[in-house]
Amino acid sequence: MKSNRNMSRGEGRRLENVALIAFMLGSLVLLSLIRPRFSPTGKTGEAIKAAEQQAMRKESVKMETLDIADEAAALVEEEEETQPKPSDNSSSTALAADHHLRLSKPVCYESSRRSDTCEATGDVRVQGRVQTIHVSPLEQEWKVKPYCRKHDAFALAHVKEWALRPLHGDAPRCTINSSATAFVLSTGGFTGNLFHDYTDVLIPAFITAHSYAGEVQFLVSSFKSWWTTKYLEIIQQLSKHEVVDIDDDHEVRCYPSVVVGPTFHKELGMDASKTPAGSSMVDFRAMLRSAFGLERATATPSGDRWDIRRRPRLLIISRRSSRRFVNEQAMVDMAMSLGFDVRVGDPDVSTDVAKFARLVNSADVMVGVHGAGLTNMVFLPAGAVLIQVVPYGGLEWLARGTFKEPSPDMQIHYLEYMIQVDETTLSEDYPKDDPVLKDPYSIHKQGWDALKSVYLDKQNVKPHLGRLKNTFMEALKLLPHGRQSD
Repeated sequence: MKSNRNMSRGEGRRLENVALIAFMLGSLVLLSLIRPRFSPTGKTGEAIKAAEQQAMRKESVKMETLDIADEAAALVEEEEETQPKPSDNSSSTALAADHHLRLSKPVCYESSRRSDTCEATGDVRVQGRVQTIHVSPLEQEWKVKPYCRKHDAFALAHVKEWALRPLHGDAPRCTINSSATAFVLSTGGFTGNLFHDYTDVLIPAFITAHSYAGEVQFLVSSFKSWWTTKYLEIIQQLSKHEVVDIDDDHEVRCYPSVVVGPTFHKELGMDASKTPAGSSMVDFRAMLRSAFGLERATATPSGDRWDIRRRPRLLIISRRSSRRFVNEQAMVDMAMSLGFDVRVGDPDVSTDVAKFARLVNSADVMVGVHGAGLTNMVFLPAGAVLIQVVPYGGLEWLARGTFKEPSPDMQIHYLEYMIQVDETTLSEDYPKDDPVLKDPYSIHKQGWDALKSVYLDKQNVKPHLGRLKNTFMEALKLLPHGRQSD
């Protein structure tokens, strides 16, 4: 009887092992079926592009903006659910499964809903003039556009496509060898707009490059010399090597590894759980302070009671064209009456980044109408307050996705001031019963161009000083500054 019980236990363990192996193999098969949906496979990625175009036709502009983060998270969760979860009692089986998974990972894959990324290790030879990377070992050709806005046809029309090809005997000989990792990215697309500079390029570049501790070389496609010069201090924080205008490069550059295309996580932010080194927006902002020599890590008052910075400083982001504050000087006077030291900043594409970063970093509260200028929030000290003035026209969803949701990860307090119909110049340009004023969502339904033309390009604002005063007082309560007078 004892022998039979032992045989029964042994048989049970064998059955459990067989079941475990079957489960893992089945999971791997399932993963191999799901992976192609994320991978830009084939010579030109026709299937992927067709799927993207179909998805774009189904989604409205509003919902696409709102759902970016949620859908990206859903894709990751879906992929994680297909991963085999090995038994704690079988470490060797777990290692074997991990090995198979790493081998099955495609060279190019959808690193997020907004970005495709290719990674290769081995004999890597980059021919920039023809946007080609020869790799050994590599079994098939892959193509990718290294810019984080893959669903936007207009943006991608200004981004060059790169090919990764198997290395054959007729491959070009190396003229420059490097021990760094090559990092190919594009400054085409919407670069030149401050918001897109950060959300499409700089933050994704940080996600990709930060973990290499400087041993990564930026190979920039669709190179804009003025853009690279503008953000050179940031790039130099991430790389110890020169930046290469790779499209105009006549060398054959050889590396032990390459990454083509940075990784996008979410608008003006990153998910620390998905970064190689667990990096977050706190780390990105610390890097910015180092790059531009910013003094203030936190929004704390000066220790010198006679210092003007003992008073909380309010920075108004001014605009020259649409969405301009009509009563800007009255806003300045009102804020000063509350005890603020007030500054007005007017950033544009030619603004010196380091100089303006220092101005923003000196502020405790920053206020501005929705627009690219609010991207300067990346320079605010932790504990500062961002007040986004949301133009009239049902634009809460746009304000939320661009600046409200990124604020907590930057350790910034967020307040919102909603423009009412009697505070917008649109009320002077349209009859009271016009759909522009009475039914903004009917304009939304006409598409992004119609929405932008009316509510972003034709509107200026005149906040009620009494109501805005309440918002400024609420901001004061969030700051550590005392109410002591000078």
